[in-house]
Amino acid sequence: MKKLSRMALRFFNTLSEKIEEFEPLEGNTVRMYTCGPTVYHYVHIGNLRTFTFQDILRRWLRYRGYALRHVMNITDVDDKIIRNAMAQGKTIREYTAEYEKAFLEDATTLRLERPEFLVRATDHIPDMIEAILKLGEKGFTYQSEGSVYYRIAAFPEYGKLSHTDFSGQIAGARVDVDEYDKADARDFVLWKRRKDDEPYWDGPLGPGRPGWHIECSVMAMKYLGETIDIHAGGVDLTFPHHENEIAQSEALTGKPFARFWLHAEHLMVEGQKMAKSLGNFYTLRDLLAMGYQPEAIRYLLASVPYRKKLNFTFDGLKAAATAVERLRNFKLRLQTEPLAAGVSPEVSARTAQALRDFEEALDDDLNTAEALAAIFEYIREANTRMDAGALPAGNAAEALELLERFDRIFDVLRPGVSQAGISDEEVEALIAERAAARKARDFARADQIRAQLLEKGIVLEDTREGVRWKRK
Repeated sequence: MKKLSRMALRFFNTLSEKIEEFEPLEGNTVRMYTCGPTVYHYVHIGNLRTFTFQDILRRWLRYRGYALRHVMNITDVDDKIIRNAMAQGKTIREYTAEYEKAFLEDATTLRLERPEFLVRATDHIPDMIEAILKLGEKGFTYQSEGSVYYRIAAFPEYGKLSHTDFSGQIAGARVDVDEYDKADARDFVLWKRRKDDEPYWDGPLGPGRPGWHIECSVMAMKYLGETIDIHAGGVDLTFPHHENEIAQSEALTGKPFARFWLHAEHLMVEGQKMAKSLGNFYTLRDLLAMGYQPEAIRYLLASVPYRKKLNFTFDGLKAAATAVERLRNFKLRLQTEPLAAGVSPEVSARTAQALRDFEEALDDDLNTAEALAAIFEYIREANTRMDAGALPAGNAAEALELLERFDRIFDVLRPGVSQAGISDEEVEALIAERAAARKARDFARADQIRAQLLEKGIVLEDTREGVRWKRK
């Protein structure tokens, strides 16, 4: 086995089932496709766990010096969307516009960076028709009752992503819905004929609309080329969706479709699968309405490495809020506490080691848990040094630089706007003013600031590590 260099960026590739060193196929630009939302409802926290992983991935690639050409799709036509739009007497675009807008608002709230290309399926129907016609010319399709199906028997490598042998499947068994049994490989629909009064597109394939799987193949290759560097999404998409994408794309080009496949594991809620029937189905908006802050939610969703299941609990969410407070309080302490003059080489070496540990953890298949551990162990030691007067002022800048590098990826330190209408930045400014007032022995003003913050739902706690604060 090839020995991995210590600082090599490496990912677990679902296709090979191995950890592999990563470099772009061409130049310094990573061509990446990630599966976005199907806009028939508000996205839930399980979706957001995957989107947060994808955000950490793109941020780390840029941190390591790569340029990005990242495409995310908006699936704005499928069975559910058509059914719901017709029930409400709306066009597809009218129906999906509300939920597309809500997704983008949620993404901004959760600090998810916008991909370079955010593309709607319905804007690329002619491209999909062209791809289906080409597949037909190559012998990979057949028609039945006005619909066009992909013949999986014509693609011998079918199953190579999910590592399943489908050779025993009955030839010619078909499925024309967008979701079907995850254990059942069938010829899947590429172009679905119109039924009754359904919305439709017309053309050489007849009135109908594209199947879900062809949408992603076409949009990925249109913007990124025939072979892309990374394809990422939730583990639930491995089969059939991503398996079908490979079959379509490689049948069209004769080339590998994606070099690296990265899949985020499921999110559980209090140890159970999330489901409306269990009463444990949450959107970001639900959690915000309960008073939780976006940064705490983002922290929790990012805290468990993406290939491990995340058990979402409200105790865990409260712990995440405490962790964010600890990070912010440490930063505030570095910025405001009077420190002795000088520079400690020992502290400098420890800061440099913490940065190396942080970077090596994320290079190792985005091990966010180890990256966070490296930062919090450093904070614990640094606070102890500050209590003892052993962290000189000359070391504060490098400690703040470490926090800045951390926050390029996790993005939980910068102020946000709370539901109470006071931003974290305003809270921290008032805390700094209170600290200055106490130093000047103006205790009346310090007490006034505490009361002012309390009125806005901000509780202060004076500790040996500095002032901690939380929202009621």
